Amino acid sequence: MESNMINGVALAVLVMILSVFIFVAVFRRFQDAHPPLPPGPRGLPFLGYLPFLGTHLHHEFTKLAETYGPIYKLWLGNKLCVVISSPLLAKEICREQDVVFANRDMTVAASTLTYGGKDIAFAEYGPYWRKMRKLFVREMMSNSTLDACYSLRRRELRKCVTSFYEKAGSPVDIGESSLFLLINMITAMLWGNTLEEDKGKSLSSELRKVSGEMMVILGKPNISDFLPTLERFDIQGVRRQAERLTSWFENFLNFVISRANEGIANKGVEKEKKMRNDEKKKDIVHLFLDLQREGKVNVTMSASENQELRAFLTDIVLGGTDTTSTMVEWVMAELMQHRDVLEKAVGELTEEVGLDNMVEEFHLPKLKYLDAVIKETFRLHPAVPLLLPRCPSQSVVVGRYTIPKGTKLFVNAWAIHRDPQLWEYPLEFRPERFLGDSGFDFSGNNFMYLPFGSGRRICPGLPLAEKMLKYILASLLHSFEWELPDGAELEFSDKFGLVCRKMNPLVAIPRPRLFSTELYM
Repeated sequence: MESNMINGVALAVLVMILSVFIFVAVFRRFQDAHPPLPPGPRGLPFLGYLPFLGTHLHHEFTKLAETYGPIYKLWLGNKLCVVISSPLLAKEICREQDVVFANRDMTVAASTLTYGGKDIAFAEYGPYWRKMRKLFVREMMSNSTLDACYSLRRRELRKCVTSFYEKAGSPVDIGESSLFLLINMITAMLWGNTLEEDKGKSLSSELRKVSGEMMVILGKPNISDFLPTLERFDIQGVRRQAERLTSWFENFLNFVISRANEGIANKGVEKEKKMRNDEKKKDIVHLFLDLQREGKVNVTMSASENQELRAFLTDIVLGGTDTTSTMVEWVMAELMQHRDVLEKAVGELTEEVGLDNMVEEFHLPKLKYLDAVIKETFRLHPAVPLLLPRCPSQSVVVGRYTIPKGTKLFVNAWAIHRDPQLWEYPLEFRPERFLGDSGFDFSGNNFMYLPFGSGRRICPGLPLAEKMLKYILASLLHSFEWELPDGAELEFSDKFGLVCRKMNPLVAIPRPRLFSTELYM
């Protein structure tokens, strides 16, 4: 009897042990098949981490990474968000599983400003997006098109240099001035004339204001994006503001298209085409008209009738002005803070261009040190520090964690660029790290360095942005000596938006340095 009891107990213990082993095995297999969500802060019921977010998301996301690691989740209202801040994970997102993460997370502001995602930046990945991007990259951003528009860019930059010469010895706002220049450059490239020439300074000033507001609301956290039940109330007024800006921009684009159509109607299609070929000036709207006549695009050239065209031109104007002018200001601020670097950059310009010449675009490939200065500035101050958020089209595993379909995914380029495990002296301004065969460029192939993103969703306007930024900086540095006003001090705090601007404007005094005053006229 006693022996039977002992055997029964032993059998029960054995069964329990076997059950534990089976449970552990099944649990591990389940875990392998269904990896967990990334770690992250708990947040508040219903609101998640939303109440704790300030205006500087890239700073706050970087601090959270110090606690939760290079991949973590946080709930912003009802929206699951995942933030990554390591090159290996960025490679997995942007290269190895790029198709899965090729969609954007559409916000209220983005949907309103882009007519539901009809542009290139926010359009859903698919045949429409591929067609529009192909058109943009192969036709609008091709070397031949950019070369054809060079005389228009050159003309506007010379005007800017002349205006600085006339203000020599007086303080100028570099960011504001460069934004004004870039708007004139872009509008000249759109239809051949600037806003000043056709409508006076007031319209140009309005465009500067509107484009700045657009960039702010595109990056501003909006409660309606994270608590969809509140969307109809538009608590922060984002939709109303976006609709107002869209209405203004529609009128502006109607004006652009009408000017282009008037030119063709007045001069005749063949005469207009021949004249522009002879002058080697082909603006973007007329190029679009040529593509339409050749049957390469199926859109009407009426901005009031065609949302695709409006969204397309909105991308060109916004993408070509605000980001580039912001980077002009950051580069100039860093150079004025580091006078030894400034002297090297100016010395290179003197050697390659000469003090009896103005900078031309053919000089730019020779300016290796200035190129390194620009790259180092992009490392410390990426124009879009969190890039444009992505959204997986299906649930997927990244870094041993599950990222569910529909998650809003941020790639924190700002944190990657400042990671002490990746960069030596990461907070110091050292352009020399980009000299020689550094392996770093703007193409997004090295995932330690992603100022323009990577993969299918890399910034399509990169060729133009790189060309204009370097041309403007080289001209300002070669044509003038720059100094701060008496008593002024440099500071480097930033203001978060879709584009991360300098908090306080950079004001500096230009003084001519070229041999002949005629060069400034």
